[in-house]
Amino acid sequence: MDDRPRYDRATAALDPPFAILDLDAMRANAKDLVRRAAGKPIRVVTKSVRSRPVLERILAMDGFRGLMAFTLPEALWLVTEGFTDVLVAYPTADRRALADLAGDPRAAREITVMVDSTEHLDYLDQVLTGVHPRPEIRICLDIDAGYVAFGGKFRAGALRSPVRDPGQAADLAAEIAKRPGFRLVGLMAYEGQIAGVGDAPPGNAALTRAIRLMQARSARDLILRRGRIVNAVRRLCDLEFVNGGGTGSIERTVREKAITEVAAGSGFFHPRLFDFYRGFTGRPAALFALPVVRRPALDTVTVLGGGYPASGPADPVRLPQPYLPAGLRYAPDEGAGEVQTPLIGQAAQDLRVGDRVWFRHAKAGELCERFAALHLVEGDTLVESAPTYRGEGRTFL
Repeated sequence: MDDRPRYDRATAALDPPFAILDLDAMRANAKDLVRRAAGKPIRVVTKSVRSRPVLERILAMDGFRGLMAFTLPEALWLVTEGFTDVLVAYPTADRRALADLAGDPRAAREITVMVDSTEHLDYLDQVLTGVHPRPEIRICLDIDAGYVAFGGKFRAGALRSPVRDPGQAADLAAEIAKRPGFRLVGLMAYEGQIAGVGDAPPGNAALTRAIRLMQARSARDLILRRGRIVNAVRRLCDLEFVNGGGTGSIERTVREKAITEVAAGSGFFHPRLFDFYRGFTGRPAALFALPVVRRPALDTVTVLGGGYPASGPADPVRLPQPYLPAGLRYAPDEGAGEVQTPLIGQAAQDLRVGDRVWFRHAKAGELCERFAALHLVEGDTLVESAPTYRGEGRTFL
C-alpha cells in the first residue's frame, strides 16, 4: 500500500522539511518486538528514539521496562523528567555529570553507570573525592560480546570492553566489591555483530553466507561464554539484571538462560538498515519530508537539503533512502547534498515544485538530531507534535 497520499493529507498544513512518526507502524513494530522477546522485558534504547514524549508512549505499552541512555547528562535529565531505571550504556568521563549524580540521591537510586576496567573505578573515585555524604553509585559491568576467531586474527563486533572471559569479569567484580561507595548491580554484553548487522544484504550471496556463518558461530560462543561469565560474577554478588541483545538479535538472545532482559531501540522506527534481516520484518515508522524546489530536467527534481548521512563506515547504505514516491534515486555525481539533493528517475516526471519527497533515514534516532519535532501521524490525521531532544534544547553528543 502506498502511504504517500495519507502522509500528504495528514501533514498538508506543514511546510517541509519536517519529520513524522507513524504511530500505527510504531505500535506494530513494538508488538513484534515483544513477541520476539518471549516474555523477557525489553529495555528501551534512547539513542534510537531521542524524543521524550515518544519514550513515554513506548514505556506505557506492555513488555517494556527501563531505559538505556547513551550519556550520563541525558540520564540525569530523563530522571528529572520522571523516568526511572536508567542504564547508561557507555562509560562516562563527564566530571560535572558525575558530581550531579553524586549530589542527587534520587538520581543515584535510578541511574546505573557503566564500567569495564579498574581505570574507570579510579576515575570515578578521583572525581568524587570530597563529595560527602556520597551516595552509593550503581555499577554495570560491560562485557565484550564480539566474536573472535583464528587465534585473534578475525574479529566481528564493536570494539567495546576489554573484559572477555569469566576470570576477568570475576576479578573486576571483586575489585568493585572492595571499593566503598560502589555496588555492582548488572552485566551488559551487546552483540552488535548479530544485533546490528543484517543477515540478508541485497545482491551479494557470498557476503550473505559469510555473515550468517559468523553470526551462527558467534551466537554459539556467546551462549557458553556469557553464561560462564554471569555464573562467575553471581558467585560474588547479587545481580539485578543481565542485559544483552538488540533489535536484530532479540529472539536469539532471549533463549540464553543467563539473560534477564534485552535491549531494543531501532526496531520502533525500523530505519533502512533494518530492512536486511531474515528473522523479522518491520514497518517504516519514522520518515522525513523534503520539498521539491527545482526541476532541472524532465526526469530530475531537486529537493531542499537531504545530506543526512548515518554514522558508521562511509558507504552508500548510510545515506537516507528516497522512499516515496517509489523509483527515485540519487544523481551519482551529487548524492545527498547539504542544501540541495537532485533525484532522478521516472517518478520525478510527476513531481512539481512544492510537492514532497519522503525519505527514510539509514539509522533510527539520528534523524532526530536534524528536526525539532516528530509529527505524530495516526491514519491520515496529525494527532500531536512531539519535541525531539533537539526540540527541547538538549544535545548530548
